[in-house]
Amino acid sequence: MGVKILTDSGSDISQEYAKQIGVTVIPLTFRFHDQEYIDGVTMSLQEFYEHLEQEEELPKTSQITPYRYAEAFKEAVRDGDSAIYISISSGVSGCYQSALLAKQNVEGDIWVLDSQQFCGSLRILVEYAARLAKEGKAAPEIFSCLKEAQKKVRIIAVFATLENLRKGGRISSTAAFFGEAFSIKPVLTITDGAVDILDKVRGMKKGFKAMREYIENDGGIDLSMPYCAAYTGTDPANINKFLEENRDLYGNAENIEISFVGTTVGTYAGAGAIATAYFVK
Repeated sequence: MGVKILTDSGSDISQEYAKQIGVTVIPLTFRFHDQEYIDGVTMSLQEFYEHLEQEEELPKTSQITPYRYAEAFKEAVRDGDSAIYISISSGVSGCYQSALLAKQNVEGDIWVLDSQQFCGSLRILVEYAARLAKEGKAAPEIFSCLKEAQKKVRIIAVFATLENLRKGGRISSTAAFFGEAFSIKPVLTITDGAVDILDKVRGMKKGFKAMREYIENDGGIDLSMPYCAAYTGTDPANINKFLEENRDLYGNAENIEISFVGTTVGTYAGAGAIATAYFVK
C-alpha cells in the first residue's frame, strides 16, 4: 500500500500541478460580496487578481469544514493506503483543527501535520512529502521527515503596496498614506506559523537587496530540495526582475518555478508583491 499526500489551497498549489506531482489539494472558499468561489476551481488565481484589482472591498475567506476533510480522507484511504494531510498554519487558519476533528471520524491510517507555513513555504513542504511518497517511504517515516524538514523551511517576501493592508484593516489609513508617500515596502517572513515583519525599506530595489541578504545570512538555499518563487497580481515584472538579478542564489538555474501567491496572502498583499520559499542549507 502507498501513501497519499493531501494539502489545502493555502499551499498555492494549483489543481493542475497537484495532479502532476500526485497530491490532492482540498480547496478553501472565498467570497466577493455575496458570491462564493472555490479557490482554484471555480475561479483561477489569474481571475482572482483581475477581480481583486477592480474591487474596493476585499474578499472574505473561509476555512475547510470537518465534513469536507472527512470526505477527502475517506477517498484517500479507501483502498488501504495511508494518508498524510499537511495543513496551512494553525496560526492563520482553523483548518488544522477541522482536519483533526475529521480524522477522528474516519477509519484508516491518517496523519495530520500543522505545517506552521502557508503559501510557497507550505508548497515546498508538500512537494518534499510527494517526493518521499514516490520513493516508497511509509507514512511514519514521511511524517518524521516532514517534522524535521519544518525546521529548515524559509520564506521571504516584499509587499509592493500597503493599500490592501489598509482595506483589510491591518494598518491605519494614516500609516498607509505615509507608507505609500515614502515608498515603504515591508519585508516579511513566517515565524512560529504567523507573518513576521523583518524590515521596512524604501523602494522595491532595496526590498530585493533585503531578500538577498536574508537568504545569504541564513545560510543560502539548499538546491537539492524544492524551492519556488511567486508573485501577486497580474504582472510578474517584479519577480522576473528579482530572479534576473539574483539567479546565482538558485545555482544559476535556467528554469525557476514561478507561481501565483494564493488568495490567503494575496488578498492582503495586493499587486506587485514577490516571495521566494526554500529549505535553508
